[in-house]
Amino acid sequence: MLTRVGKHTIDVAACPCCAHRTGGGTCPVCFWTDDGSTDQNAGTARGGPNGDLSLSDARLNYAIYGASHPRYQDAVRQPRPEELP
Repeated sequence: MLTRVGKHTIDVAACPCCAHRTGGGTCPVCFWTDDGSTDQNAGTARGGPNGDLSLSDARLNYAIYGASHPRYQDAVRQPRPEELP
């Protein structure tokens, strides 16, 4: 998705967990922190900011709990219209 910021148009990256276009870093919609995980290694927990949580597990958690991990349910928010996939 392209987003206007002032005079500039930027491409906002989709979260690898929830697929909403929230940019990089920690997603406010699912609370997944982008650690470079991809579909090719989604079943591998990489440590780092997501601890022992793999991208596959985070996606399943998001489908069930609305957050990458149940403990983050109070930290997430609904996606904004411009963030929808």
